[in-house]
Parts: sequence; C-alpha cells; structure tokens
Amino acid sequence: MTTKISIIRRPAVAGQFYPGDPDDLRSMVDGFLAQAVKSGPDPAALVSPHAGYVFSGHVAAHAFKQAEGVDYDAVIVLGTDHRPIGRGCSIWPEGAYATPLGDVPIDSELARALMEASDRIQFHREAHLPEHSIEVQLPFLQRVQPGIKFVPILVSDTSLQNCQALANALDSTLKDRKALVVASSDLSHYPGYDDAVRVDRATLAAVTSLDPLALQASTEDCMEEGIPELHTCMCGTGPVMTAMLYARAIGAEQVDVLKYANSGDVAYGDKRQVVGYGAVRFARGSAPGLAAEEKESLLRHVRETLTDYLGKGEKPAFPTRSSALLQPRATFVTLRARETGELRGCRGEIVARQPLIDSVQNMAIASATDDPRFVPVTADQVPGLHIEISALTPMKPIKPEDVVVGRHGLMIIKGHNSGLLLPQVPVEQGWDREEFLRGLCHKAWLPENAWKAQDAQLYAFEAEVWGEPE
Repeated sequence: MTTKISIIRRPAVAGQFYPGDPDDLRSMVDGFLAQAVKSGPDPAALVSPHAGYVFSGHVAAHAFKQAEGVDYDAVIVLGTDHRPIGRGCSIWPEGAYATPLGDVPIDSELARALMEASDRIQFHREAHLPEHSIEVQLPFLQRVQPGIKFVPILVSDTSLQNCQALANALDSTLKDRKALVVASSDLSHYPGYDDAVRVDRATLAAVTSLDPLALQASTEDCMEEGIPELHTCMCGTGPVMTAMLYARAIGAEQVDVLKYANSGDVAYGDKRQVVGYGAVRFARGSAPGLAAEEKESLLRHVRETLTDYLGKGEKPAFPTRSSALLQPRATFVTLRARETGELRGCRGEIVARQPLIDSVQNMAIASATDDPRFVPVTADQVPGLHIEISALTPMKPIKPEDVVVGRHGLMIIKGHNSGLLLPQVPVEQGWDREEFLRGLCHKAWLPENAWKAQDAQLYAFEAEVWGEPE
C-alpha cells in the first residue's frame, strides 16, 4: 500500500533497530512470532518493548502474538517521546507511517475524533520524525494485522493528569470499536543483570496492579535505592500509565505478564549493563477475586505474625506460589477486641507498593504497634483479638453523587489535609451518602461540608473484606 509522499512518515531506524531489507525483516519478525504462543483472552491493550530486534524482538513477539487474527477495527500505538519535542500528546493525523514492509495507513477519521476529544492531543511533526518507539512496533503489527489502519500518538507529558486525559479520550472515542491500544516501552536502563531483574519485577508487578500511583511509587522506591547505573525504571511511563488507565476505564482488569527478558539474556548482551523488556496483556473482564482458602491463609498469616512479632520480635516467613497473594495490593488490617468489639488498631496503605501477602503482614504489625489512637497491643492480648483484612482496588476519581454506600470506600484530599474511610464504615455506622461524606471530612480534620469545595479531590475504591469468625 502506498500513500502520498507529502504526508508519509519515513522510517528513522530501519537498518539499525531492525533489518532494512523487506525479506530479511519479514523473516525475522515471522521467526519471532513462530516462537511465541497465543493463549488466553484477546487483548484490549498491550505493552511491548521498542529496542533493537536482536535484543527485544522475541519479547515483542509474545505481545503481538496475542493480537494475531483478532478482528480489530481500530489500533492505537502510544509511543515514548524520548526527547521530548512536543507538549502533551503528539498525533500523526493523516497519511501513513512507512516501514520496509510497506505503508501503515493512518486512520484519519479516528485521529480527528481523538483530537476533538482532548485539546492535549495535537500534531507536532518534528516529534515524530526522529522517534523510534512507534516505528519499531509496526512490522509486528503488519504481520499480525495485515492491512489495518492505526493512529500513532507520542506521549510527551508523562504526568498522571495528562495520561488520564489521554485515557479518557481513548475511552470516549473507542467505545463502539473493537480496539487495540499498544503502549511502547522498555524497562530498566543500564544496571547490572541481577539489579535489572529485581527492578523490572517490581515495575511489572506495579503495572499488573492497574494502579498508576503504584507504578509511580515503585519507580520512586527503586530510584531512591541508588542502584549503580540505573538511569530509569521505565522509559515509557506515559504510554504505559495511559494503557493502565484506559484498561481500567473499559473494564480490562485481567492483566498478565506474557514475557520478561533483558538484553543480558541474548548472545549479544553484556550482563554488566542491561536494558529490561516486558510484554504485558490487558484483557476485558474482572480480575479473579481471592479464593476462600487464600483468604483463610492470610488470616492465619496475620495471627502468626502478631504472635511471633509481639512475642519474639520476629516476622514469620510465609512462602506461597499463589499468583493472587503475590499480586501487589493495598491493604488495611483491623484489630478488635473479640469480646467487646472495641477497636484496637487499624492501619493500612492506599497504594499497592508490595505483594498482598507482604502488605497484610506489615499492616498487621503497624495496626498492633503504630496506631497513634491506641496503646500498642501486647503478645498476651493477641488470642483475644478479632482480625479483619481489607484488600483494596486502585483508587479513581469519583463525583459525590456517584458514591454508593456499602460499595465504595472514599479518600478526600483538600490542601494539606486528607482522610480515608473503608467501605464497611458507613454500613457499620448506618450512614447515608451525605453522612458518609461528612464523616470522611471529619476524618480528614476538615469542615463537614468540605467535600463540596471545588478544590476538594474525592477518590473512590472498592475492597474485598473478610475476617475471622465472630
């Protein structure tokens, strides 16, 4: 397929990142795809690396293999603006992107609709011309979705606000389409092999949590460690956060890591200085909840932790192979006196910074020893405690009128004040929606009607809540 030369974006890295000869390129891509396995649900979004094919092509193939033969009618590729030249998001709105395999036409109607959906999406020609992050994805797209049109968007502003705006535009524009969103990103840059594996596992775990705040927190934690030669944990934070937010908006909450590797895993790589690569799929449908036996095991884990930590100052190990327990989740642990129901401690975290099993253990210790409202729990009091665990979903902005008592937990932020109430609190108190909102303001040391203020930020979350038998 050919396009008018005046609106074609020519390859910038053909012959460098991938073969410039069409036959060689086709053979290489098909070879990678042949080694990948297609399984599971059709992806609504993917994360794919954008390094040279000899380093990352086999990982990208695991992502694109999942889109092979799926009847998509819209494809968006979100690229990393490495320089960055543009502001907000830069779209190439018409014509085509060229590769040695031919032109990939732009879905100009969809591109115009996206530009109308958000003033953050504009055309900055100069941003696209030297940037490789979109271009490197296209030969794979051409082989698994031959003849498909697409829309390329470079994400220059990686702030949560910009990513949310772009995700909202994608959600509103793609509602009636069978769409695929591809986020282009590599992972850690230039640490040693073992450090890269550790950092990349943390980053991918945060991505699978579907919580952009968890991704930001994981990145901050790793960068603050002072790991030698770690320049970044993820060069495509903007595209990936946008894909996460888009996935949440459309209910694509089944997330799995399809493949991980780094440049030290190939013959050309140097394990002293590597770059990480991950392939991730987001598919429609809810993530499976915790099984009854997993909930029971976590309650036992909390009780053993309180007994050992308060009695001997030790944290018991709790080895598990359960993917659900190893999934990053934000949790709260509530401790009450079994006989009276009196609260003895409740502490938690609102960002999924660690695996569920570790979060529960650490929040149990904090509830027993570090709730400033109560005298710390002692070892002899543990047998008389009732334990309740709340595992939170990622937070999202909500309007006051959309709050559902019994379903939503809430957090309010206004100025330097913030407060949080779990979903079970208004039910226990017999509150209606307005009483819930007033109680939330009270928790944040704000006037009871502060939730009505324009500068008040209201966030909702849901939670799986379970406890020991009464």
